[in-house]
Amino acid sequence: MLNFIVNILSTPAILVGLLSLIGLALQKKPIEEIVKGTVKTIVGFLVLSAGASFLQTGSLNAFGDIFNYAFNMQGVVPNNEAIVSLALKDFATDTAYIMCLGMIANIILARFSRWHYIFLTGHHTLYMACMLAVILNVGGLSGAQLWLAGGLVLGFIMVASPAYCEPTMRKIVQTDELGFGHFGGAGYWFSAQCAKLFKGKSKSTEEVNFPQRLTFLRDTTVAIGLTMVVFFLIVTGVAVGRGILEADPETVLATYTNLGGLLNVGAETQTHWAVWAITSGLSFAGGVYIILSGVRLIVGEIVPAFRGIAEKLVPGAIPAIDCPVVFPYAPNAVLIGFLVSFLGGIVGLFVLAFIDKSLVPCALILPGVIPHFFCGATAGVFGNAEGGLKGCVFGSFMHGLLITFLPAICMPVMGSLNFANCTFSDADFSWLGIVLGNIAQHVQGTGLFVICVVIFLLPIVYNFVAPKKAEEK
Repeated sequence: MLNFIVNILSTPAILVGLLSLIGLALQKKPIEEIVKGTVKTIVGFLVLSAGASFLQTGSLNAFGDIFNYAFNMQGVVPNNEAIVSLALKDFATDTAYIMCLGMIANIILARFSRWHYIFLTGHHTLYMACMLAVILNVGGLSGAQLWLAGGLVLGFIMVASPAYCEPTMRKIVQTDELGFGHFGGAGYWFSAQCAKLFKGKSKSTEEVNFPQRLTFLRDTTVAIGLTMVVFFLIVTGVAVGRGILEADPETVLATYTNLGGLLNVGAETQTHWAVWAITSGLSFAGGVYIILSGVRLIVGEIVPAFRGIAEKLVPGAIPAIDCPVVFPYAPNAVLIGFLVSFLGGIVGLFVLAFIDKSLVPCALILPGVIPHFFCGATAGVFGNAEGGLKGCVFGSFMHGLLITFLPAICMPVMGSLNFANCTFSDADFSWLGIVLGNIAQHVQGTGLFVICVVIFLLPIVYNFVAPKKAEEK
C-alpha cells in the first residue's frame, strides 16, 4: 500500500489528474466536465513527459556524450537521477514517508502561510525527499523523528521555491493563478536578478526582427531545428575527426551507431555521421514541440480546476507546475537560454580546472546537457521577462556558472554522506544540500529535529506576526 501511494504521488500525471478531479468536484461540475477535465489534464502531462523523455533519452544524452568525447572531457556530470537511484537502495522507506508527510506539510503551509503554492512536480518531490532522508540520517535522526523532520523541511521548500520565483513568474504568464514548481528555482531567481541590469534596455527575445527572407526563423520549431542541426554537425564532425586521428584511418567508418554516446569506430556503417547529426538536431526540435503541446493542454485544464481547491480547501491555492510550463511564453528565449547556459557551464569548467585544489578542493563539473537544457532554457525565459534579449543572454550565462559552481561546492557534502563522485544538478537541491548537510554534521539528534521544526514554522509565524500589505488583506 505504501509503495502504491508513493507511486501515485511521484507520478505527476496521476497526481495532477487527481487534483484536477478534486477541484472540479468541489466546484460541483457535471460528471462529464469532471471526466473531461481530469482526462485532458492527465493526457497533457503524459504528452509533456513523453516529449521530455524523448529529448532526454535521445538527442540530449547523445549530444552530451558526443561533446565529451569530441573534446576529451573528464569529470563529474551532475545528475539528479543518478544520486537518487543510489540513495534509494538504503533509504527507500524513509524517502516514502518523508514524501507523504511533505505533501501534507505543503498543504498546511499553503493554508496558513502567505505562500499559497501546491507543488505538483512529483518526481522532484521524490528526489528532494530522498536527499533529506540521507542528510537527516547522517544527522542522527531515525524512524518517526526522521520522517517528520524531513517532511517538514520538504513542505517548506515546496512553497519557498515557487515563492521566490513568483515575481518574475507573474510577468511571464501574466496571471497570479499559476505558480512555478521546479527545484531549480534559486537558479531562475538568480538569472532574473542578473537580467534586471538590462531592464528597459533591450527588446524581448520574441520581438527580434528578422530580414524578410529569414522570417521563417520566427517559427520556433524551424529555428530550434536548424540551430541544433548546426550544433550537432559541428560537434559530431569534431568527434569523427578525433576518431580518425586516434585509429587507423583505413578502418575508421564515420558512423554513430552506439547510442551510449561514443563513436563506434570500426563498426559496419549503418548511418553516416552527418545524416545522424541532421536527424538528431531535428529530433531535438520535435521533442520541444511535443513538450509545448503538452504544456498548453495542462494549463488550459489545471488552472480552472484548481479554483475549486482554492475556494474550498486552501483559499488562494496556486498550482506550481514543472519548468516546461513557461516554454510557450518565450520560445526564442528557450533556445537562447539553453545554448548560453551551456556556454556558461563550459566557462565554469575551465575556471574549476584552474583553481588550486590544495586550497579549494573541488571536482571538475562537466556541463550536463539535460540540466542546461531544462534549467538553462527556463533561466532564459526568466531573464527575458526581466531584461529582454540582453537579460536573457546575461542571466542564462550566469545561471550556467551557478549550476556549475553550486554542484562543485555540494560535492564534498555528498562525499561526507558516502556518495562520492555524485552531486545534484539543480540549484535548490544544491543550496539546500549544502546548508542542511553542513548543519547535520554539526548539530545532531534532537537539536537537528528542532531546527527542522523551526524552519517549517517560520512562514506561519511570519504570516500572523508581520503586518500585511493592503493587497494581501
